[in-house]
Amino acid sequence: MHPRCLIVGTIPYNPKESSRAFDAYFHNWEPENLAQVFSHAQDPIQGHCGTLYQITDYRLLQRWKGKKVQTGKIFKYDNLKKQSPVSDNSDERQLSKKAYRFGANHTPLSHLLRKLLWRNKLWCTDEFNQWLDDFKPECVFLSFSYDFFIPQIADYISKRYNIPIVSSIADDYYFNTYISINPLYYWYKYSYRRMIKDLLTRNHYAIYISDKIRDKYNNHFGLIGDTVYLTSEVPRRPFAPVNKEMPLITYFGNIRMGRNHSLNAIGNALGHINGNYRLEVYSAEKDPKVYKELEDNPNIYYGGTIPYLEVQKRMVGSDVTVIVEGFKESEIRYSRYSLSTKAADALASGATILTYGSPECGIVEYMVSTGASFVCSDSTSLVSVIENMLSNTELQKQYYNRQIIITEQNHSLSSSCSIFESIVLESIQNYNK
Repeated sequence: MHPRCLIVGTIPYNPKESSRAFDAYFHNWEPENLAQVFSHAQDPIQGHCGTLYQITDYRLLQRWKGKKVQTGKIFKYDNLKKQSPVSDNSDERQLSKKAYRFGANHTPLSHLLRKLLWRNKLWCTDEFNQWLDDFKPECVFLSFSYDFFIPQIADYISKRYNIPIVSSIADDYYFNTYISINPLYYWYKYSYRRMIKDLLTRNHYAIYISDKIRDKYNNHFGLIGDTVYLTSEVPRRPFAPVNKEMPLITYFGNIRMGRNHSLNAIGNALGHINGNYRLEVYSAEKDPKVYKELEDNPNIYYGGTIPYLEVQKRMVGSDVTVIVEGFKESEIRYSRYSLSTKAADALASGATILTYGSPECGIVEYMVSTGASFVCSDSTSLVSVIENMLSNTELQKQYYNRQIIITEQNHSLSSSCSIFESIVLESIQNYNK
């Protein structure tokens, strides 16, 4: 049996959708020993958590206005749906989503307004504390974000029960700063860094998305932590040379932060090589301004969103699967340490991998280190790299073999779960000693 671990994070954990990265941590956990507090407006679906507690911006705002509403909502495993509903058009749900989207804009103003909304602890109700008492947490798992209230809730629970916090650090939330003419930015960043420094210096255990960010935070804060690589359920296909006559080339995932421009450049390069070549892009992006250049590119098919099971099938059936990042400094700032599930999925699939983006981006740097992908970090070389990728069967086979090694070495579910579980147990055993 595992210790009772309480997740505090923005997105409700489940192994199938946007937070499926957590499966590398909690795959073996018993539902009765796993709970979560979250702020996303969408209702959760069945995952590994036996119970979840939702606190939304919208309900907090209604309470702040003096309305007698419950700020929290309890979900139990047996009452959850197995997959998200296609839509929920109730007034409260739509207003909740609008409030959440405003808070998720990652602007200094939105973060500070959200801080004011959450600071008076209207979320800290008798119902919430009773829910905590019923669960009896032994450890808090903090999934960091740029918001104030997620770490504050984790800190409250840690102090209430005198239990450790294990921080999940997947992005450079603390050190990531830039020059701005907006004075609100400096107010926000100063307040945020002061809070995070206090929390990390009192709680010494962490897990990381990559070795690069692990070394930075362990060294600066004196933390005890290790990299827990993300895993994949994509089944490996047998090796097959890329079909040079009509290759199936695919991309799945987020197309913001300059990824749309990089994908567009790949489409242009494919058109230069062969007018019949095309890149298939699948993303949940809803803003036409973001995906318009992809729709307008004759060598790109933009297919919108598809279920993750379909992603798995299409990736395994692809000749080439693509990983991209942006090149602008403002884009690199948010991807310098990132290592998404795309890397684990691509390495597991057996498809040939094309990686294109700034060499400063975490996932690009990682794919270079694996020796398992064709990598291009210079737009002037993109055509020649793709031509080599399509024709060099020997290198395709070499990269395929390296993918097997790297998947087993870094992205094994048993290994990732074991590392995470050992850190949680050590944090509990050594807390306050």
